[in-house]
Amino acid sequence: MNKKWAVKRMTLNLASSEAERLEKYSQETGRAVTDIIRELIRHLPETPETNFSATA
Repeated sequence: MNKKWAVKRMTLNLASSEAERLEKYSQETGRAVTDIIRELIRHLPETPETNFSATA
């Protein structure tokens, strides 16, 4: 991966249950929350699937 990427700061609003789940996963895996979120984003499909809803 190219380390010369631009940084964009984002704010993410989560329900308390979502935040707790993310924090628990972070602690269990020993990985930073930001790293987990980046990995999830990288695994998104390049083009949305036909049955994907933007409001989901």
